[in-house]
Amino acid sequence: MRVSRFTTSTFASLLIGVLAAATPALAQEAHHVVVPPDKVQWGPAPPFLPPGAQIAVLEGNPAEKGSVTLRLKFPANYVIPAHWHTMAERVTVLSGTFNIGAADTVDRSASQALGVGGFVSLPSKMHHYAWVKTPTVVQVMLEGPFDIFYVHANEDPQKTAAPATK
Repeated sequence: MRVSRFTTSTFASLLIGVLAAATPALAQEAHHVVVPPDKVQWGPAPPFLPPGAQIAVLEGNPAEKGSVTLRLKFPANYVIPAHWHTMAERVTVLSGTFNIGAADTVDRSASQALGVGGFVSLPSKMHHYAWVKTPTVVQVMLEGPFDIFYVHANEDPQKTAAPATK
């Protein structure tokens, strides 16, 4: 089983952009972060997610210990294969419909559809998968450092050139 972790080098460019956008808020108070909707800085998701997703880090550094808030933007027909994390994650749907399931393989008929405002809390080490039919944005909160372990090594995007749609 392969583990993927956010690395400082992977996120250096993305974090510089996010921190630059938040600099006025950070100057006021070390823990006070304000990111208006039009200032969210999107970039390509790291290679441990299937190609096509975008990410915006709103708070924290996913490669380091501490609170992290990020957003993920998925294109239509996007699938994240079965995986797990060493940390709990809390996901809120901001737009679209996010389908989540708890299993070792993607089973669309066994997943739960969450619309705008929907929420799921996933405990550490829980095997789960996600998929969308239409473009969808979610917000994820966790305690870093972030990691991801794919249940099936052949579904790890870093090991294969598998497309993000299924």
